[in-house]
Amino acid sequence: MDIFTRAQTSFLSWKHGTPLPSGAGASPKFQSWHTFDPVQRWIATRSDIDLNTPADPAGGADTSRLVLLTWNIDGTSPQIEKRVTEIITCIIGLDPRPDIIFLQEVSKPALQQILKDERVRELWLSSECDDTSWGIQLFAVMTLLSKARFTTNAAIGPIWRVKFPSHFARDALCCDIFVAPSKEPSPTRLRLVNVHLDSLPIRPSHRPKQVSIVASLLRVAGQGLVAGDFNPVLDEDNSLLEKNGLMDAWTALRPGEPGLTWGLDGKQPFLPNRLDKIGILGLRPHDIKTIEPKPISGSSDDEPLWTDHHALVCSFGLVDE
Repeated sequence: MDIFTRAQTSFLSWKHGTPLPSGAGASPKFQSWHTFDPVQRWIATRSDIDLNTPADPAGGADTSRLVLLTWNIDGTSPQIEKRVTEIITCIIGLDPRPDIIFLQEVSKPALQQILKDERVRELWLSSECDDTSWGIQLFAVMTLLSKARFTTNAAIGPIWRVKFPSHFARDALCCDIFVAPSKEPSPTRLRLVNVHLDSLPIRPSHRPKQVSIVASLLRVAGQGLVAGDFNPVLDEDNSLLEKNGLMDAWTALRPGEPGLTWGLDGKQPFLPNRLDKIGILGLRPHDIKTIEPKPISGSSDDEPLWTDHHALVCSFGLVDE
């Protein structure tokens, strides 16, 4: 990282009240959270909040235990509108309903479908209001936060993207949230990072550097998690979380269970794999499970599935809670 970039990162860290690493590869591009306004449509919100003195999160509600869902929704298969609608219906029907949703392989048509869904507009805040962050890419990642859990106060911090070294122009979508520990007088910062790491067994692989960048983002915040599609297709990929000091939530909670999230329909040219993971730093995972995609109409195994990935759902909280 050159002197100018280092100084720019330091200034942005100060401006947004957000601790950021000064190492190479973690230069942030801040953006806004968005809420749906019936008159103005999706509008930017909370971009000027002073996070150096956060208020009580969620109106005093207990936010010390949260539920995360991460799902690669398949950006290239047909019938995207139907598939996205079924995925949203599935998510809404979960009990408990996720507080945090990480989506990967969100194509531009899929993004349009998500943003126009009345249920999404009512229930969640969105990291996106359009496909500006997609650029020329076919798909990208997006994050949704529950309005019921994160209301109009300092529970929600800044949101930004960090461009990865990548064969596919991938990036990490980062945000900070604040939870209210029962034993502490002030809120605690948690960092959440949504990723879709590089695909395919291309060498040199950028995945080790990508995970290293994410780990540095989490360490400087003190506690948080990274989740998404890790594409561990080389032997070296299997231990990247542990090598970077992160806990693999699946192996911690379900040791010995395969936790496969891709290739289980028997239609893929490669063996089934645990492509999707959740890496944790300084938090306690409580439970984790997979969600199986179904045929679009729900009536025939010959019909396309909602997506080619299983979802991961994980509940987590602070270590002392």
